[in-house]
Amino acid sequence: MPKEQYRETDVARKISHISFGVESAESMQQQSHIHVVAKNLYNQDIERTPIPYGVLDKRLGTNSKGSPCQTCGKGINECVGHFGYVDLELPVFHVGYFRSIITILQTICKDCASVMMSEEEKQTFRIRLSNPNLSYMTKKTIRKKIVDKCKKVQKCPYCKELNGTVKKMTGGKGSTGNTLLKIVHEKNHTKDKDVILEKQLKEFGSAIKSYPDLQSALGANIPQILTPIDVLKLFERIPENDMILLAMDPKRSQPKDLILTRMLVPPVSIRPSVVSDLKVGTTEDDLTMKQSEIIFINDVIKKHKLSGASVNLYQEGWDFLQLQSALYINSELSGIPLSMMPKKPGRGLVQRLKGKQGRFRGNLSGKRVDFSSRTVISPDPNLEIDQVGVPKHVAKILTFPEKVIQANINKMRKLVMNGPDNWPGANYVQQKDASFKMFLKYSNREKLAQQLKLGDMVERHLHDNDVVLFNRQPSLHKLSIMAHRAKIHEHRTFRFNECACNPYNADFDGDEMNLHLPQTEEAKAEALILMGNKNNLVTPRNGELLIAATQDFLTGAYLLTRKDTFMDRAHAMQLAATLLASSDTNMNINLPPPCIIKPCQLWSGKQICSLIFRPNKKYPVKANLEAKGKAYTKNRELCVKDSYVIIRNSELLAGTLDKGHLGSGGKAGNIFYIILRDFGQEYTIRAMWRLARMTSYYLMNSGFSIGIGDVTPGENLIKRKNKLLSAGYAQCQAYIKQMTEGKLPTQPGCTVEESLEAVILKELSVIREHAGQACVAELHPTNSPLIMALSGSKGSFINISQMIACVGQQALNGKRVPNGFENRSLPHFDHYSKTPEAKGFVENSFYTGMTPTEFFFHTMGGREGLVDTAVKTAETGYMQRRLVKSLEDLVVHYDGSVRNAEGDIVQITYGCDGLDPTYMEGKDCPVDFDRVLACVRAKCPYRNEVALDGEQIRRATQAFIATKALDECSEDFRKQLVAFMNKVADMVDSVHKKHGYDKVINEIERLTCSQLVTFLETCGLKYTRSIIEPGTAVGALAAQSIGEPGTQMTLKTFHFAGVASMNITQGVPRTLLPPSRKPVRRNTKGSGAKSSRDRGVITFF
Repeated sequence: MPKEQYRETDVARKISHISFGVESAESMQQQSHIHVVAKNLYNQDIERTPIPYGVLDKRLGTNSKGSPCQTCGKGINECVGHFGYVDLELPVFHVGYFRSIITILQTICKDCASVMMSEEEKQTFRIRLSNPNLSYMTKKTIRKKIVDKCKKVQKCPYCKELNGTVKKMTGGKGSTGNTLLKIVHEKNHTKDKDVILEKQLKEFGSAIKSYPDLQSALGANIPQILTPIDVLKLFERIPENDMILLAMDPKRSQPKDLILTRMLVPPVSIRPSVVSDLKVGTTEDDLTMKQSEIIFINDVIKKHKLSGASVNLYQEGWDFLQLQSALYINSELSGIPLSMMPKKPGRGLVQRLKGKQGRFRGNLSGKRVDFSSRTVISPDPNLEIDQVGVPKHVAKILTFPEKVIQANINKMRKLVMNGPDNWPGANYVQQKDASFKMFLKYSNREKLAQQLKLGDMVERHLHDNDVVLFNRQPSLHKLSIMAHRAKIHEHRTFRFNECACNPYNADFDGDEMNLHLPQTEEAKAEALILMGNKNNLVTPRNGELLIAATQDFLTGAYLLTRKDTFMDRAHAMQLAATLLASSDTNMNINLPPPCIIKPCQLWSGKQICSLIFRPNKKYPVKANLEAKGKAYTKNRELCVKDSYVIIRNSELLAGTLDKGHLGSGGKAGNIFYIILRDFGQEYTIRAMWRLARMTSYYLMNSGFSIGIGDVTPGENLIKRKNKLLSAGYAQCQAYIKQMTEGKLPTQPGCTVEESLEAVILKELSVIREHAGQACVAELHPTNSPLIMALSGSKGSFINISQMIACVGQQALNGKRVPNGFENRSLPHFDHYSKTPEAKGFVENSFYTGMTPTEFFFHTMGGREGLVDTAVKTAETGYMQRRLVKSLEDLVVHYDGSVRNAEGDIVQITYGCDGLDPTYMEGKDCPVDFDRVLACVRAKCPYRNEVALDGEQIRRATQAFIATKALDECSEDFRKQLVAFMNKVADMVDSVHKKHGYDKVINEIERLTCSQLVTFLETCGLKYTRSIIEPGTAVGALAAQSIGEPGTQMTLKTFHFAGVASMNITQGVPRTLLPPSRKPVRRNTKGSGAKSSRDRGVITFF
């Protein structure tokens, strides 16, 4: 049956709660069906039938299709299995409760079994522990207080018997005895140890007479080993009113149940026998084998009892029974003696449950699913932002169960006729009253199509525009899995628009991704609304745009919007026509009038680029933006580098677009962010898609490539570089000479050696910087690496200078290359040499090629980066898991508070303002007032209205707030808004004061009454939209927001050019990593050196 929407079952009774307790020997017998006594598994007959009363008895359930269960008579699918029990000849400690047994023994008297506290103290604690509403943590704290009090008592207040320390027995150096799961009671640490020793020696009197050497062997320490029998007798004598002081509920569990006298044999269904085709017989489960071993040891002990064997044999059998019972529960037990070590480690009950592959994490919280596919990914700028290209091969296998209704019956008939091999088709049909599905490959499809009736279920192929979930591992934040619309194609890879790479952290160098198909209409709707790609354009971490233009699109947009890009009518129209696709195929495009008319009509790239945001006059998007670019100098739009962008009503008037205006990670200066906030996500992804199509087409036709010519230095550059190098080397030699003469000034908190390293490192980094600047200055504006660096699509000026001028200093662990051989870094240099080339400075560029020693130093740096990456992945993955586990239950409630699963308040108001970071437009404010006001002025000119003066603006603002239209907004926000309007009013006043009242002067800082009202209403609307939604899982979001960037950080920090303090902007915070075993020693000697703790700085590494 296909998945259905969850419906609550209509039952007479519901489970109100589950309580956990300790199973007693009596209840084990009550719930068991047989007493298991036989150690063998099978009879020696031809059919190998299980032995009756053995651990594979047919009454314990069935694990084969042929034979039904002999207890309930049901088959393998219906029978849930039945328990049996084994009686142990001698009691043993339960390995899981071993720690608890010791704490109980530390609490009670080892003679009279009473809790060692006065009656008044007992009564106080009883009252506190009998409160039914106590949380687990409070109970634990009270229990710890009781244990600590009892540990200090040496003489029992009731029977006056001396009590010593109780602890787990540990083997001394060179001891060969078995100390596994043994408890020792040491009385001789008390004040009256001489009396105790004398008493014990009396007990051993007759033995010492026979063996005089025994006295010296006993020495001053005769520990009392508490066997399970001793402990069981003690626990049985604990008074019932004392049990509550052990934080135990006598109705649910008794202390004596912590010791095993009887063990349950689990049903056969959870430990099936595997019949092998290759060899005769069966492979049995680890649990079955352990059970039969326990029964075997039981029989051995029984024989010893009957034959009156020696104490040693008896003790050995008991130790083996203890070990096998412990391994049955927890097979990863430490401290097993070599003589008793099992040949091969099995899987105990604990191992079945815990860890990544355990029952909880491996089969319940996360499991393998159907209707999923995985293949390599490829880029495709022609796909829309929220689409994913799915291979036809995958579409024929992934199916969606669609119910036949009046509206789709004809379509379904066609799909059934096409069958499983022709897309679009169907794989299965399930008729309304049938309990099985029919596979269409071998069915009479024409007949089935004719018989199709309303209510039947057709499992059809994946179609275009079906909602699918797309995911890339590692899934570090919620945006690593998003819903897309499918688009079926002929090829063999998943394809999607490169704009969506960022949230997945995907690239196309062989990455694979997973695609899942939701199986119900409800799941489809939920996926589209909550996980939809277009609903998650911004990251909930800080509200920055995450899905935006990347790489080629940025380069293309940069080249297209440069001030020297012009095109004739044919090229302009050809470029504008790239926007006509998919839902925009029949759209009208209004080509603007040419910006150059004579000698021939030419359109600028800026004009064509403006069509992306507003292709025709009827299009509602009127975006406004003023922002500085990467290369901005001064004078706003008159910047000589044309790097001040002005967009008015979706028309690009000035500036070259780069990563800051189109790429991810931006807010106020990003055009897509502004369209998203002012016009909605549909228009945003449409604009992004148009940009992707237009820029990739422009690049394809204008050409953009890189060759050896792009990285060839000119003669002038070579001269400048050589001059820089010789000056830098001379300076380094001067520093080395100063040090040898003892004239080098030492830096605060540094030795002479460290000071020299610092000044040399500073000098060498200056060389690379200057070489890089010279290199960038020499390059022609058409240089490809330079264009990529300027547009922000890829690379930086450092990369360019390394390719053309100088690779620079190779750092290992943030320092220069250390001495690996005898007082030198390589045998090619002099001993104690501190010259730049001997310490890893590479003066060549990648173009000229490195010398062998330089190449060796360069590989050292590369190796360090590689190792660091590998280590970082594991460290940050574990860090993220711990963060998520500790914060996963924090949720915003309807009163705006953040509470955990128990209802405890963690924060009174989320983030102290109750606002969602996703909607924060300004810095810590849901509205960027300046931008919104500029936008309102541009969009709504209200030319027929009179401009307000300063006083009128102030009065109008107060009047609007008095109407209570902004009552939903917080007091702080209203104050900020009033302060901003007062600032605007002051500006208007200053303009009028300076230039007087004139028709032209009124246009400066013009604000009409309708504009003011529109602005205030927009601000109120934006605020209410940004209030956090109740039910938001803010804890999980916070954990993801710390963990995801953690993977981008390096583990190590680097010392920068002799700065003694660490650069704390790099590296994973120490506070988030597991504590290291070794204490960190800090050097606090020297003048003014302080540990980072003194400065209140988070230490990173």
